[in-house]
Amino acid sequence: MSQEVRTLEPNGLWNKFADLNAVPRPSKKEERVIAFMKKFGEDLGLETVIDEVGNVIVKKPATSGMEDRKAIVMQSHLDMVHQKNSDTEFDFDTQGIEMVVDGDWVRAKGTTLGADNGLGVATIMAILESKTIAHPALEALFTIDEETGMTGAMGLKGGLLEGEILLNLDTEEDDEIGIGCAGGIDVTATRSYVEEPTPEDVIAYKIEISGLQGGHSGMDIHKGFGNANVLMNRLLFDGFENFGLRISEVNGGSLRNAIPRESFALVVIDKVHQEAFEFEMQLQIDTIKKEFATVEADLDITYTVTETPSEVVELGVQEGITRSLYAAHNGVYRLSPDIEDLVETSNNVARVIIKDGEIKVGCLTRSSVESGKMDLATKLRAAFELSGCEVEFSGSYPGWEPNMNASILPVMVDLYKKLNNNSAPHVAACHAGLECGILGTNYPDMEMISFGPTIRGAHSPDERASISSTQKYWNYVLEVLKNIPKK
Repeated sequence: MSQEVRTLEPNGLWNKFADLNAVPRPSKKEERVIAFMKKFGEDLGLETVIDEVGNVIVKKPATSGMEDRKAIVMQSHLDMVHQKNSDTEFDFDTQGIEMVVDGDWVRAKGTTLGADNGLGVATIMAILESKTIAHPALEALFTIDEETGMTGAMGLKGGLLEGEILLNLDTEEDDEIGIGCAGGIDVTATRSYVEEPTPEDVIAYKIEISGLQGGHSGMDIHKGFGNANVLMNRLLFDGFENFGLRISEVNGGSLRNAIPRESFALVVIDKVHQEAFEFEMQLQIDTIKKEFATVEADLDITYTVTETPSEVVELGVQEGITRSLYAAHNGVYRLSPDIEDLVETSNNVARVIIKDGEIKVGCLTRSSVESGKMDLATKLRAAFELSGCEVEFSGSYPGWEPNMNASILPVMVDLYKKLNNNSAPHVAACHAGLECGILGTNYPDMEMISFGPTIRGAHSPDERASISSTQKYWNYVLEVLKNIPKK
């Protein structure tokens, strides 16, 4: 299946993407892809370095006639988000991504594609390998662990890079030039509880939510997609308020940077309430589906009678955590007052696990304003502490402050217009967490810009990359390299 991808244009880029996607590369398990990139650089006879955290740096001299241009850094991250549909059998630790061509799109079979940020990595690989592409002195920076902590960018020390301009290839709209991004922080709420014996004369149900779009918890947070954890808590809260529903288990969501698509719960109610409960449950399901009909056409919510569990969550703990989850903000918190249509601050209630005496709720809070990020994180902390949870902040990283005076910006705007019938690109900050802000802490004088091909559904099994957009983007990359300003 992936062979069809190798016939696409630009051929060099798509072939490198296919090579990369054959290598398992989950975040925090990048040993194989690091070795792959090291061999790639060394086989080309280029200076190749692995720093102490695992980032790979490959250096290539300027091509003839480009020696007087500013040295550049081209940067993308090696890891990819691992998401799959519940009915897809796939082992991300051992299998390469299975790609298919679908019209103008390249997608994967039931899993994330890895175009985020694999197309950026493949772009740089194709340029490093080429003997004909004109470019100034080039340092290729392949970072690790962008998706689950940005530890690669955080661990990159000053002094390793000499480039004056950094081109980050991690933007997902081909008409956008990124000049800023949000920072983020992980908010994790935990507590233990005493399991209680399941009451007598009850009936057990398995409640399942599936079919949601999911998506990128930064770039898609404003689109109004359903969050499986939020919807499940709504059903559980209603069942408890009206029928004394008791929770045995909840398992919802997965990664912090992915809007939850699925959630599963095991609950019990008194048998005497069965008919009324099922009537109310169906009413709630119909109501939720009606609310989300426009954006979540495939939303599926089911409840089925199942085997009665032996234990349930302590009553007071259950009441507290469902109230905390209801109070925890999810979605857009504040729009930027300075940049039109930019989400400034948001939160994703990404993971909810209630099982075996332990509760864990994981959130990712983003903001382009540091004080706004901490304000919302503190709000979440308060909501969960009120139900007895311990709350930890971790993985905090800074945003990337826009620099409208960067010398490369007007060059890129003019080139975009030249290649696109004088149509201007959208110059903007984004609500994703790019690595530029972190990299800038040790390289404060380096100009940074972000751009890339059109990718849809990142961080979900619906992830897909536009073939025509990738060709457009590739042509743009080549023109940018030829027009890097002189020293």
